[in-house]
Amino acid sequence: MDDVASLPTLDGLRAHVLKVLCDHDRLDPGQTPLHEAVVTRSGRSCGLFFQVQGPRRVKAYAVWAGEEGRLLFYDSTGRRFAETRLSDAPDPLRLAS
Repeated sequence: MDDVASLPTLDGLRAHVLKVLCDHDRLDPGQTPLHEAVVTRSGRSCGLFFQVQGPRRVKAYAVWAGEEGRLLFYDSTGRRFAETRLSDAPDPLRLAS
């Protein structure tokens, strides 16, 4: 079953993504940097791509599909391991500003 969360701020969204990715690979969130990039479609921002990297080249990813209101989480093999539906989220169109 998918989780549902209210994450109205970008900081809250980032914290949730970091926690889920780190919990999955047993990484320390205090020692694991979270990298992000804006995802665009037809020149408009529509979400964010997140990545964490741990020891031994372990990488995990998350994509915030802002228009769909969900976060998708992937492990280092590319397998989706979790999804969070968002009941409240930041406006993806404001990411570029």
